Amino acid sequence: MDNIVAIVGRPNVGKSTLFNRLIGQRKAIVDDESGVTRDRQYGECEWNGQIFTVVDTGGLVKNSDDVFEKEIERQVHIAIEEAKVIIFMVDVTTGITDLDDRVAHILRRANTDVLLAVNKVDNPQRHLLANEFYALGFERTFFLSSTSGSGTGDLLDEVVDLLPEIEEMPELDIPKIAILGQPNVGKSSLTNALLGEERNIVTDEAGTTRDSIHSHYKKYDREFMLIDTAGIRKKSKVHEDIEFYSVLRAIKAMEEADVCVVMLDATLGLESQDLKLIGMAAQRNKGVVIVVNKWDLVEKETDTARDFSEIIRHRLAPFNDIPIIFTSVTEKQRIMKVIDAALEVAEKRRQRISTSVLNDKVLKSIEKYPPPAVQGVFVKIKYCTQLPTYYPAFALFCNHPQLIKKPYRNYIENQMRSHFDFTGVPIQIYFREK
Repeated sequence: MDNIVAIVGRPNVGKSTLFNRLIGQRKAIVDDESGVTRDRQYGECEWNGQIFTVVDTGGLVKNSDDVFEKEIERQVHIAIEEAKVIIFMVDVTTGITDLDDRVAHILRRANTDVLLAVNKVDNPQRHLLANEFYALGFERTFFLSSTSGSGTGDLLDEVVDLLPEIEEMPELDIPKIAILGQPNVGKSSLTNALLGEERNIVTDEAGTTRDSIHSHYKKYDREFMLIDTAGIRKKSKVHEDIEFYSVLRAIKAMEEADVCVVMLDATLGLESQDLKLIGMAAQRNKGVVIVVNKWDLVEKETDTARDFSEIIRHRLAPFNDIPIIFTSVTEKQRIMKVIDAALEVAEKRRQRISTSVLNDKVLKSIEKYPPPAVQGVFVKIKYCTQLPTYYPAFALFCNHPQLIKKPYRNYIENQMRSHFDFTGVPIQIYFREK
């Protein structure tokens, strides 16, 4: 289970600035205009050896005060349900507002750890003013400046102390396959078709399981663990909330899976949300299989599937060495082909290549096209070896690893893929000093 830390608060208190600082890149759009964060942002933060997912809750409505407050409340409730720790941000320059009071009231009753972060405390006078916020009643209160970074270290120390240790799942011999995708692409239909039983996937009844459902599949000489993310309780019909739930669910399922089966809707094509899911799976070094569902609804000519695949691969570059399966789950078309592709990817993800074979192939490619010299300094790669990780990772030992740039890293990856079959599997390449 992934540890999730949510940043909540009214607009313009500095949530996105703190988010960018925690994940170490300018991913969220930062602007002085309130409500600028339209999409919720997700990123990974590492602190003191602990890795967790940070969620910047944006997407605020600006129509009226009433709608505005309801939207903030909704986000706070989502954070309470999904996050292990909540960072409640307020702004020292405005003092405690009515909206801060309202959010604080909800959070005080929640059974979730809450850290109050008083932002923009960047001089002694503001430090004095910040003491007002103790009135909100949170034991763990931190004064910080998300712009300069002062005070964020203490906040992160407390976050890490509150997060539970993620227990390593005992390594089963059978692959774990997660079915991911946007709402209504056919995830639950695929699960039902595979398991041969109808399941009450979505219900409005409170208390429905919101964690991903695990099913042990053992039929037709195939055995694996199916992680189904379709069991999301749709708390509201508001599209943003459903999307928010599905992404958090996807993140949690990805952590547990060996292979992610990402389902697309053939009538809609590859959307930005699909790209985000595939990207997140690749970042986490999971195997990927793409399933284009509802293919029966698409008008077809001779090369429709091939052209569709080419468009997808073009948009996925550089990691586009991925199996693409066209299905109609309702018509039971090519369902087992999806599972066979996922099991093949799981096998490739586990493969070990001996150092001698690796060097024989890779060093020849390096001889053919050595790393470019930088300011007269030549980089010489001596040998390479596969690292003992749970996903394919390789170390290439050389004299000046810092001089090797991304294009050459991509060249080595392409050569690896041409010599060894890593279809559907992200591979990591590290250059280390000999």
